[in-house]
Formats: sequence, structure tokens, C-alpha cells
Amino acid sequence: MVDVNNGSQRLGILVGGGPAPGINSVISAVTIEAQNSNLEVIGIYDGFAGLIEGNTDDVCRLTIPDVSNIHFQGGSILRTSRANPTRSEEHLQRVVHGLKELGINYLVTIGGDDTAFSASEVSRVASGAIRVVHVPKTIDNDLPLPANMPTFGYETARHVGTGLVLNLMEDSRTTNRWYFVVAMGRSAGHLALGMGKAAGATLTIIPEEFPSDRITVGLVCDVLEGAILKRRVMGRERGLAIIAEGIAEMLDPQELADLPGVVVNYDQYGHIRLDEIPLDTILKREIQSRFKERGEALGIVERTIGYELRSASPIPFDVDYTRTLGHGAVKCLLAASEGNTGTNDGLVCLEDGQVKVVPFEELRDPLTQRTRVRRVDIHSESYQVARDYMIRLEKEDLADPDMKLRLATAAKMSPDEFERRFAPVVGLSGADD
Repeated sequence: MVDVNNGSQRLGILVGGGPAPGINSVISAVTIEAQNSNLEVIGIYDGFAGLIEGNTDDVCRLTIPDVSNIHFQGGSILRTSRANPTRSEEHLQRVVHGLKELGINYLVTIGGDDTAFSASEVSRVASGAIRVVHVPKTIDNDLPLPANMPTFGYETARHVGTGLVLNLMEDSRTTNRWYFVVAMGRSAGHLALGMGKAAGATLTIIPEEFPSDRITVGLVCDVLEGAILKRRVMGRERGLAIIAEGIAEMLDPQELADLPGVVVNYDQYGHIRLDEIPLDTILKREIQSRFKERGEALGIVERTIGYELRSASPIPFDVDYTRTLGHGAVKCLLAASEGNTGTNDGLVCLEDGQVKVVPFEELRDPLTQRTRVRRVDIHSESYQVARDYMIRLEKEDLADPDMKLRLATAAKMSPDEFERRFAPVVGLSGADD
């Protein structure tokens, strides 16, 4: 417990959501700049969890010696949780009351879109009594930052994930088998696509390429099966496909629940707990069943990559980036307290090398009133480069009679049967629409 009666101005720090490389670097930068600005710094353990329960004991005072050498460490010295204070107005009031009880004048939250929304609601309830700035953290890279800047942690996660994928690709070459690799990314396919593009994976499947909000396991497997058959026609019996875990969130929850061994649960923000959905196994079973019907045994190894990335030590890019964001968060909070214009509560970010704060209200989706999510732009040149280097069925494959015959022969179908079966999945990226 910390003494709240010494009259000092105080800044609180908490972390929400899943871990991401660079959290400790933000904590370090915020603490150092706040201390140098004559603020006391209070670290709040486990995100909003304790405050929601009215507990103000699970906190600590942070000083420069405490944080001077943590910027290169993974994980979070303050831990983290997905506790959601926006589930009720009572919870929000309790959080704000707890912050005031701790003597907090300024609050820095570190997290993704859900934590950003929670921070905005805390700011609303506090009505200026506590100034709030959010530092955007997520390996999913799905917060709408200006100039397409990445969220911190993404570049490290992509770097580490790419190394893992390259190892699996070497194993695929050695054993002549297919690998299905599911990569983290709830609503957007940035991480899966970034890893796939950097490693040169056979193909990557992301939520953005499907025009409908609801898809079936069968449709995803059609994409995979088509790629496997095309790869075979090109003379290779092996390959590696990366699938963004957000694909599972697009599947009908009832279809998922009907699958053997699958239980659909939800987190405090109402999202399906994707870590409990064995998407890699679901896809492997379906594809192997399809080839078994042709009298073939197809070797597939399934893997999910995610937890290996979240608490990795940040690469220099993320250390540099997070120290700037943490420093900037304190500067923006103090500027706001001095009445400077353009210093609303909001999300701190970099634009053209300068720190700025995007007001919370500008981050909200007008329809959902939640924090907007940045998805992969499938019409961008970056995506088209990735797409052009994938091996998967294309419209040109069905338009070429010779290629269509070869594909149909590999699938043990007639050309007309093959076209009817796979026409719905060619050109799914929507780039020609």
C-alpha cells in the first residue's frame, strides 16, 4: 500500500490485455519522465482487476532505479489482465473512485483496442479529474494509428514469428509434409500476413479476404485444398500455410460447438476465447478427411504460434518506439494539465516523427461505439505483393483449360466438377472487385 497523504502529484500506470514486447520499456520511459517532472509514479498490478473490486492495495511505488534496466525485458513487471471495467457503470465508478483514493492525477494505460475503450470510459467518468492517455500495444497491429504506424510489439512479434515459421518450413522440406500454422490476430490478419510475407510461406489466409462476416470451415478448407492441389501440380507435395486465428471468430459459433472436442467460451469483452479453439486441428482433420476420400493419406503437422511471441524481448525498433511513446505520454498529460490546446485525453502515437494524441472520441466506431479496428487493406500494394507470391487457386487457373485439367486430375475430378467446386474461392482477396 502507498501513502496517499503526502500532497504530491501522482501518475498511475496499468497494463490491460495480452502481453506484447515493449511493455516494460513503456513503463520505464513513463516512470523516468514522470519522476524527472516531479511526479510520483504508482504502478497498478493486474490491469483494472483490483480497482473493479474496490481493491487499492495491489499497487507499488515506481522509481527510476526500479525501471532503469527493464526496457529490454519482455513481459510486464506490473503483470496484466483482461478485466473489463466497462461491463457496468458501477465498475467504472469504482475504478475512478479507487484511482482518486490512490491520489492519481494522471493515468497511463497500456493495451490494445479493448483497453483503449476502457481508458476512454474511465476518462469520461473522471470528467477531467484524472487525465488519461493510452499507449497502443498489441501484436495484432489492429489499432488505427496515423500514417499506418504499427502498434508497439508487432514488429518484434513478426520478427520472432518469422524465425519460427522459417524453421517449420525447413522441417516441411525435410519431411515432405504440409504444415498448418495458426498465428494470433483476432480481427485483423496483419501478423499472419507479415510473417507469411517475410518467410515466403506457401500461402496465408486472413479474415479480410472474405467478403462475408460469417464463413464456414468448408470454405476455408476449399482455399487450403485448392492450394495443396495447385502445389502438387507444380511438382511439390509439401508446403506451409499460415492462417490468422481471427478466421475462427468468423465461423458460426454453433458450427464450432458442434465439432468434436470444441467448447466455445467468451472473455470479459464478449469475444470468443480463440486460444481455446483448436483451429489448426479443425482444419487439419477436414483436409485429411477430404484426401482420405480420394484414397490418399496426406501428412499435415498443425501448430499455433502466439504465446511464444507475446513476452519476447523487444527488438531495437520496439525499444526505440516505446521509449518515445512513454516519454510522449507524460509530456502530453502535463501539457493537458497546463491547459494547452490540442491536448485532450486520448491515444498517444507518432505521426511524421512527432508525438501527438488522438482524442478518444475520434477512435470510436460510429456504429459500434467501440474502438475502431485497423484491418489489412487488401487493395494496398503491400497486400498485393504478398498475394502475388502465394501459391493458391486463381481465376486464371480455371480459365486455362490445360491447367484446369491438370488440377482436376490431381483432385480426381472432371474439369467441370473441379470448376464448380472451387470457383467460389478463386480471387477471394477481392482485389479485382
